[in-house]
Amino acid sequence: MINSESFAGLGSTIASLMFLWAVCRQYFPYQLENYFSKYYTKFITLIYPYIEISFPEYSGQRLKRSEAYTAIESYLSNTTSERARRLKAEMGHDSDKLILSMAENEEITDEFCGVKLWWFSRKTSSDRQTISFYPTDNDKRSYRLTFHRRHRVLINESYLPLVIQQGKAIAVQKRKRKLYTNSSSFDYTEYRKLVWSHVPFEHPATFETLAIDPQMKDEIMQDLVKFSKSKEYYAKIGKPWKRGYLLYGPPGTGKSTMIAAMANLLDYDVYDLELTAVKDNSALRKLLLNTTSKSIIVVEDIDCSLDLSGKRKTGGDQQEGNKEEEEKNKAAMGGPPPGKEESKVTLSGLLNCIDGLWSACGGEKVIVFTTNHIEKLDPALIRRGRMDKHIELGFCKYEGFKVLAKNYLGVESHPLFGSIHELLKEKKISPADVAENLMPKNESEDQADLCLQTLVKALKECKSENEKDEEEKVEEEEQNLKTNEEMLENDGIVVDNEGKENKED
Repeated sequence: MINSESFAGLGSTIASLMFLWAVCRQYFPYQLENYFSKYYTKFITLIYPYIEISFPEYSGQRLKRSEAYTAIESYLSNTTSERARRLKAEMGHDSDKLILSMAENEEITDEFCGVKLWWFSRKTSSDRQTISFYPTDNDKRSYRLTFHRRHRVLINESYLPLVIQQGKAIAVQKRKRKLYTNSSSFDYTEYRKLVWSHVPFEHPATFETLAIDPQMKDEIMQDLVKFSKSKEYYAKIGKPWKRGYLLYGPPGTGKSTMIAAMANLLDYDVYDLELTAVKDNSALRKLLLNTTSKSIIVVEDIDCSLDLSGKRKTGGDQQEGNKEEEEKNKAAMGGPPPGKEESKVTLSGLLNCIDGLWSACGGEKVIVFTTNHIEKLDPALIRRGRMDKHIELGFCKYEGFKVLAKNYLGVESHPLFGSIHELLKEKKISPADVAENLMPKNESEDQADLCLQTLVKALKECKSENEKDEEEKVEEEEQNLKTNEEMLENDGIVVDNEGKENKED
């Protein structure tokens, strides 16, 4: 019987012979080296008649995670719970059931048509630090499949296609929707880890609970459902399978809630993209390449994220000045603090990502921009084809109020509904303000009466639409006047209190 010491001695002998061959082969003539290499390969094949296929998580300079790796990961997670000795666990779709999968550096066996196969989950790490956007050797994962060479055709033509197909089906079945955000601390050496972080997406909003016009609601739902079923149509007309939505309106009108309802309707993941945390156009491109299909990419308050108005500064004097003061002003306006690098994402870079050549990478995506001031956005950013559908979410109307009354109070009719209907015709109030007034404040039985009375009182105190418009008009005129005065002062003209211009000496 051969013991472990015999195996150790054999291994040491083979290793010594291989080292000796590596040293001596450089002194052999070319023809003789080819002759020995031929028989060396046959010798190794006799000793080890197995084929190994690796499936890396990232290969070469690819920026996206391998679909084959993801499918194999799902397939093995469904077959390893009874075979593997070391497992890792995470919560499943129902949040009450664990999903088990192979831990790193673990091996299991599988069987297909009487053929035995071995799967090995490999993870390699290195202390070497490499500055690169691409995946580095710091953290590489892969699956390795081993089988006898006589089954090559069976494995390549039957087994592997079956694994990929079943893996994709299992991934869809066990998929748990997530809310992603991009990291604010970008580290090139750990790019894959920090590119997106996520939490479970658990927002309960649906279109049934949205306080908007019913006709608009039905139109948006039909548009979304039609998009999700139009893969062949988009391929036929030669367009990437994506659709853009621009949600605009005053604060509190339900733009974020609309996004949650869209995600719940389509069963999509949500990627909340914070542009101010993106270093430059190249980083933005890599971020979007690492989003999955069946997802909604959201940029909220895009007019405040970056200077994407498309306007250019003029005048050489304006480009000079105190840099420290400029940094402080930017920080006061929501920009980066002094000493921190400012985002270099440009309008052209953003346009190329959402509507250029790179936008075709990964299908079935919805892109949503939100803004409170649509007039501040560059027309090129919101034109049709980029933002295909513009949706204005305005102040609360009677139909929206009835939805909120049913959601918050469970009532569909009430004597005060008539008064509220008349008040909403002439008053401007956001759905968020209406909802706050309808929120029960105590456990009393007549909470519906108290909440509706509170809303009526709040509506009476609100400014009417005409008063609101006049107020906004006065504010706009005052702002324009202030801007004109600043421009005149820069030109050396002093404006007195009566509006007269006096040239400075």
